[in-house]
Amino acid sequence: MIAPLAVPSLLNALPLQSLVGLIAILLLAGVAMGFVSGLLGIGGGGILVPVLYEVFTAIDVEPAIRMHLALGTSLLVILPTSLRGFQTHISQGGVDFSLLKRIAPFIIIGVVFGTAFAARVESWVLKAIWVVFGGALALKMALGRDDWRLGDVLPAAPWPELYCLFVGFVSVLMSIAGASFVVTYLMLYNRPLLPSVSTSSGLGPLVAIPGVLGFMISGWGDVDLPTLSLGYVNLLAAAVIIPASVAMAPVGARMAHVLPKRALELAFAGFLGVVAVRFAINLASG
Repeated sequence: MIAPLAVPSLLNALPLQSLVGLIAILLLAGVAMGFVSGLLGIGGGGILVPVLYEVFTAIDVEPAIRMHLALGTSLLVILPTSLRGFQTHISQGGVDFSLLKRIAPFIIIGVVFGTAFAARVESWVLKAIWVVFGGALALKMALGRDDWRLGDVLPAAPWPELYCLFVGFVSVLMSIAGASFVVTYLMLYNRPLLPSVSTSSGLGPLVAIPGVLGFMISGWGDVDLPTLSLGYVNLLAAAVIIPASVAMAPVGARMAHVLPKRALELAFAGFLGVVAVRFAINLASG
């Protein structure tokens, strides 16, 4: 049976000052996530997952499910945040709906396989995936150039579709929208940056909806869950973060049409690098 929907005893045990501090951290993470999600067309899980992992560590959630809970909760936050940012990109007229319809089914299939995989692996496997792909994404943002090319037009089927199948699989295991991988792919085939970001912002709901359902189902009835959780999705943390992230997503999306992004990309790359190293150290220490 599911953990009861009551005020968490874990939080009751915390001093008021610590509880206020945790809520403040979650709010700041929501602000940063929403802004980055709108600006770069990404889900923002790269910011939120490590923050949630540390918060769940602070309230002494069972180590075996901390990463699962961080991923599932982050996906729930990604859903309204990415929808808000996507709406803003639509209003700016940069979304290629024909391309989005082409790749959407394969993103969803990849997410379904990814959530099934996540339900059957231990926490260290998810951390290792985060280290590998988070580190790769950090390097791409730090070193990548907008003028790198593999071709002038997208390849014919099935290559973009197979790539998006992989993106969906990896994205749900990292709790990111997958837009970072798709934007990179589109630009390697001579797609302009802004339309690529705008179109890829539509991937967030495609990853988040099946991902949230999958993490809820796979964690249903786990006796180690903190209260106010539906499977591996913590409603309390999401309720704190969502208003801040949703409010900031359109701000970031509007800024995407007027601001250069290189400085933010470098800052985000640095953040991802630190997180990847943090999880790598955690893995090495057992």
